[in-house]
Amino acid sequence: MESNGKNKKSFVQRSLDWVEKVGNKMPHPVVIFIILSAITILISDLVYRSGVSVEFFDAKADETSTIAAVSLLNSDGLRYIFESAVSNFTSFAPLGTVLVTMLGVGIAEWSGLIGSALTKLIMKVPNSLLTMVIVFAGIISNIASDAGYVVVVPLGAIMFAGAKRHPIAGLAAAFAGVSGGFSANLMFGPTDALLGGITNVALNASGIDYEVSISGNWYFLIVSTVFLTIIGTLITEKIVEPHLGSYHGDFDKHETSELSLKEEKGLKNAGIALLVSLVAAFLLMNPWFGPFQSIDPETGLKTLQPFMNTGLIFMVFLLFGIPGYVYGRTTGKIQNSNDFVESMIEAMRSMAGFIVMAFFASQLIAYFTESNLGIILASTGADFLKSQKISGIPLILAFIFFAAFINLFIGSASAKWAILAPIFVPMFIAINLSPEMTQMAYRVADSSTNIISPLMNYFAMILVFMQRYDKKSGIGTLISTMLPYSIAFLIFWSILLIVWYSLNLPLGPGAPVQVSMIQPLLGLL
Repeated sequence: MESNGKNKKSFVQRSLDWVEKVGNKMPHPVVIFIILSAITILISDLVYRSGVSVEFFDAKADETSTIAAVSLLNSDGLRYIFESAVSNFTSFAPLGTVLVTMLGVGIAEWSGLIGSALTKLIMKVPNSLLTMVIVFAGIISNIASDAGYVVVVPLGAIMFAGAKRHPIAGLAAAFAGVSGGFSANLMFGPTDALLGGITNVALNASGIDYEVSISGNWYFLIVSTVFLTIIGTLITEKIVEPHLGSYHGDFDKHETSELSLKEEKGLKNAGIALLVSLVAAFLLMNPWFGPFQSIDPETGLKTLQPFMNTGLIFMVFLLFGIPGYVYGRTTGKIQNSNDFVESMIEAMRSMAGFIVMAFFASQLIAYFTESNLGIILASTGADFLKSQKISGIPLILAFIFFAAFINLFIGSASAKWAILAPIFVPMFIAINLSPEMTQMAYRVADSSTNIISPLMNYFAMILVFMQRYDKKSGIGTLISTMLPYSIAFLIFWSILLIVWYSLNLPLGPGAPVQVSMIQPLLGLL
C-alpha cells in the first residue's frame, strides 16, 4: 500500500517486523539452545525441590504412572548431563534422517539434476500456481513420515528462487505444509495408526467397548488438505512474501533458461532410472509378496516395518541418488568415482552448521524430557482444564488451544497424546463427543504450532536451510516468518472442525462426531 510515494506497512507486517527484530537481537541460535538448556536445568531443580509430582494413566505404556520432577543439578542429574551428551546427539532423530537424505539429494543437486528438473517444472507450472503446488506437496509428504522436512522444504526454496521469487517464502510455504499440515492428507498413514492405537488404549482403560479405526479421521483429513493448501497459499502470497520484500541474493544457479540437448537427454535417462527405482521399491514393499513385510507377533498382521521408519529414508536416498548419478553421467558432470564421492562430500559441507546446531538442540530436548517438566506441565494443565465448568464447543476450543500451547514444549505427537488421551477421551464422551472427534481436535492443535516451536526436532534444520539464503537469519526471522501460518492454521482449522461438528458430518467411515450415534456407548452415558 503506497501513500505519497512511500510504502506503508500494515499492522500485521509491523508486528512481524517487531517479532523478528526482538528475536534476532538474541544471540546465535546455538547460544540460545545453550541458554535454554541452562534454564531448564535450573528450573528442574526448583520444581524438584518443590516436591511437584503428577499421577496419570499413560496410554502409550498402558499403565498408571506417578511422575515427579527430576533435578539435573544433583549428583545423578549432573552425571546424566555428562554421560548422555554423546548419546543425546547420536540418537537425535533428525540427525541421521537429514544426513542420509542429504547424501542422495547432494548427488542430484551437484550433478545438476535438481536444477534442470526444476527448470522444466517451473516452465510448465504457472507462477500463479507455484505456491499452491509447494504447500500441497508439503502436506501430502507426511505420508512418508519425516521425509518431507529434508526433501520438500529445501526444494520449496529452490523452486521459488528459480521463479525469481524470494526463496525463504518458498521455504516457509513448504515448511507450513510439511509441519503445520502434518495432520492432513489425502490418505491415512502412520500417524493415524499411531494416534488411533493410543486412543484405543485410553478407551479400553476406561472400560469403553469401542475401537477407533485407522480411517477414523479420513474424510476430515481430505477436506483439511484442500483447506490448508488454500490457507497456506494465501498466507504466503498476501502476508509472508510481501513482508520479506525483494530478495537480494544470488539467483544465478537457479536460472530457468532453456535446457541443452545434453541436459534434456540427462533428464530423460534420469526419469527412466527413477521409474526403474520406483518399480523396484514397489516390488520390495508391496503388501502381497514384498520381502520387506514383517508379521506382528501379537496381531499376526503383515506390516511394512522397514519402510514405515528409517528404511524409508534410505529409499529416499536411493530415489535421489540413482537418478542424480545417471543424469551426471549423461551430461558429463560425473565422469569418475571421485566426482561421485565429491557430490556427497559437498552436500555434507553444507550441513556443517546443522550438525553443530543439532548437538546443542539435542541436549535441550533431552534435558526437558529427562526432567519430566513437559509431562508435568501437560498433566497439570489437563487437570485444570478438566476442572473448569465448561462444555460443548467452548470446551473443544479450550482443548485445542491448550494442546497447541503444550505442543511448544513437547515435540512428540504420540508422547503428548499418550498423556492427554486417557483424560480427554472419556471426558469428551461424557459431553457427547466421539473419540474420533477428540482425536481430531488434538491433531489440529498439535500440527498448528509445530512451525513456531524451537523444541520441534526439525526446527534447527529449517533454520540452517533458511541461513543458506540469508546468513543473518535467526530464530526471530524463522518464528516471525512462520507465525502467520501458525495463527491462521490454528484459527481457521479449528473453525472448520467446529463447523464439521455443528453439521454432524462423519469424520471418517463409520466415525461420527457425536457419541450418541455409537450404540456401544449408550449404556455408559
